[in-house]
Amino acid sequence: MSLLKTSLTGLKADSFRHPLDLEATKTLKQIPGLDMMVRNLLGPMAEQVFYVENIASSILVGEKQLPDLHKLLLEACQILDIDPPQLYVRQHPAPNAYTFAMRGKQPFVVIHTSLIEILTPEEIQAVIAHELGHLKCDHSVYLTPVNLLILAAAIVPNVGAVLAQAIQSQLLEWVRCAEFTCDRAALLATQDPKVVMSVLMKLAGGSPSLAPQLNLDAFVDQARAYDDISKTELGEMVKSARTAQLSHPVPVLRAREIDRWASSQEYQKLVQNHGINYKSESPSPGGWRNW
Repeated sequence: MSLLKTSLTGLKADSFRHPLDLEATKTLKQIPGLDMMVRNLLGPMAEQVFYVENIASSILVGEKQLPDLHKLLLEACQILDIDPPQLYVRQHPAPNAYTFAMRGKQPFVVIHTSLIEILTPEEIQAVIAHELGHLKCDHSVYLTPVNLLILAAAIVPNVGAVLAQAIQSQLLEWVRCAEFTCDRAALLATQDPKVVMSVLMKLAGGSPSLAPQLNLDAFVDQARAYDDISKTELGEMVKSARTAQLSHPVPVLRAREIDRWASSQEYQKLVQNHGINYKSESPSPGGWRNW
């Protein structure tokens, strides 16, 4: 399938960064010593752990290894104007994808096989682009402690427990806001809000057998109903309590945010004001398992 997309040459992170991401990042920057802790304590250790784990237990995607996935990566990087990271596929039953990067080091993205199993090629590219959004926005300084501090008490018992308790809530609040930004990166790469919202729908309730049966319009209606909960004070309190300890916003809320941003003048101008149109040759579904 050929799609005419806009390559966003010269795209800057702040041009699509979600306002909540900006606000939460300012709050995190006020935490003394966080950046130093990541660079000098958690960073070097995490780098070795993740590198060894991936090289030993995952598949590195390239021109000769899962080339269709590699092509999706390169296309997304071209559109978002970012250097390609390494992409790994990992056998895992929980649908997920994540990014790891330290400044000056080779960044990489990991996608679990169970997530690939429920997505179309276009949706997989949306997931890749979401992770590229973390790299484009230099989220790595704070993503590292988000991924590690929950386990820090076990890794460095005398230090980790105190640090985790002190800043975990602020880190979780930040990463939820950062996810909105990266969903925008997914939209910029796919240039189709239905693709991004479909990924979120399948994360909420998809499986290899159920995914083809899901109705996106019904899921968008569900997202709008979730908005209505906030019309009462009690409803807003319940929503806040529900999300306080989550590392990601709930899928219906993320879908609603993308639905709104895709209809905004901000998004339309951003795409129109950048670059070059080119045809994206997406791999046909026959090149993958039955979606």
